[in-house]
Amino acid sequence: MSKYIKLHQKHFNFKKFVQAALAEDVGDGDHTALSTIPKTHKGKMQLLVKENGIIAGVEAAKEIFKLIDKNFKVKLLLNDGQSVKKGDVVLTVEGNTQKLLTAERLVLNVMQRMSGIATKTNYLQSLCKGTKTRVIDTRKTTPGFRFFEKWAVVVGGGANHRYGLFDMILIKDNHVDFAGGIVEAIDAANSYLKKTKKKLAIEVETRTLEDVQKVLKRGGVQRIMLDNYTVEQTAKAVKLINGKFEVESSGGITEKTIASYAKCGVDFISVGALTHHVKSLDLSLKAIK
Repeated sequence: MSKYIKLHQKHFNFKKFVQAALAEDVGDGDHTALSTIPKTHKGKMQLLVKENGIIAGVEAAKEIFKLIDKNFKVKLLLNDGQSVKKGDVVLTVEGNTQKLLTAERLVLNVMQRMSGIATKTNYLQSLCKGTKTRVIDTRKTTPGFRFFEKWAVVVGGGANHRYGLFDMILIKDNHVDFAGGIVEAIDAANSYLKKTKKKLAIEVETRTLEDVQKVLKRGGVQRIMLDNYTVEQTAKAVKLINGKFEVESSGGITEKTIASYAKCGVDFISVGALTHHVKSLDLSLKAIK
């Protein structure tokens, strides 16, 4: 089992995901496979790469195959995170042909999207080369599919932000406005942690350099987010913070601007587009005659 699956298995039930996906897709039977292929037929398939990129979801595919039929024989030829080119074979799988055909689309749906995210992450991280900046994801994920999308970011060389609302306190603009101010929100968060005895990191979103100065004066956080700052404002904020807190840039940062933000000295750049605006990598699972 993959380390990532083990790390997040209390947040995500892999078996239930596969069961739900099959219930959605198969219903009362894969009638095409059932009607065209004999029940005892054995087959072999190979997973082909149809465009260049970073492959992701190999370990996930292995787990999916195992859950659909423990008798499948899966041979991995490439590993998660490897660069691939058109024509490469990622894996082969053999076993009951009806079940192979039922598994085909689920495996491809997972791997194609994961590979697209890993490819984009790898590219954006490469644009930050020579800096300390890590590219991280956000909660702008597909409901029910967050586990795979965040896993793909890690495979691509990026890092995860918080997994969800439960494992970090991130005070954003709406929290600040509802709480009555940035200092009030920070104080309330720290009071909550003391009362509940929870050990969670606190990050606060700032909208202006004045906000940054208020946070520096108050303290009580581990990370400051610079939301929708220009490159010039970011450089000023990093200088002000001077290593006292982690710094994250966020908001509208693209492949054209990401290097400029990274050169300002921020620790993290969060990119929502990694998971909500990415093209899947073209893959196919084909029969070997």
